[in-house]
Amino acid sequence: MSSAIGRTVMMLVLAVALIFGFVVSRQVMQSSSTEPLPAPDLSTINTFVYDEGRPVAAFELISETGEPVTEADLKGRWTFAFIGYTNCPDICPATMAMLRQADKLIPADLPQPDYLLISADPEHDSPEKLQQYLAFFGPDFHGVTGEMDAIRGLAKSLNAVFLHRETEGVTYVDHSGHLALINPAGQMAAVLQPPHTPETVAEAFEKIYEWAKAQQPRAG
Repeated sequence: MSSAIGRTVMMLVLAVALIFGFVVSRQVMQSSSTEPLPAPDLSTINTFVYDEGRPVAAFELISETGEPVTEADLKGRWTFAFIGYTNCPDICPATMAMLRQADKLIPADLPQPDYLLISADPEHDSPEKLQQYLAFFGPDFHGVTGEMDAIRGLAKSLNAVFLHRETEGVTYVDHSGHLALINPAGQMAAVLQPPHTPETVAEAFEKIYEWAKAQQPRAG
């Protein structure tokens, strides 16, 4: 009788040990599966990716269609944002043309980003002028203008700067040439430094998107 009891106790101990081991191993697997993946190293294509998105400054500006725009309107989509102005003689038209080509290289099965020109010359860049300028590049190109303080605050949160100077009565704006990639949470996910090419911009976007997608919680 005592032998039977001993065997029963042993079986119960083994069963408890197996259950405990299963629970512990499952917790370890879940913990490792939810550990954040490091941001991809894209330094060879002049791109720095943040491990965690950086907040974008709160702002109230006006779109190229005359509608109010705030930081909330950046949520829900990927956006390449950059500082520029419609009278820019070199950097801006080259950047816009490059982005138009990059847009064609982004695979169709990926979310298609927007492209946002933040005017550093709001005195001359009215919504109407922005709309006329952006129409040449495509429907995914948008712009904002408005109060200078709001623009400076937004630019600063995107690591961008600009400076106005007058030369023979003509206003020129010296400004940053990098692109800020904003994720669907409305946060700055990466900075793409010049020189840019359509191929590297499309490559950076695809790799950053795939990394961000892998970060999303898995069901089960």
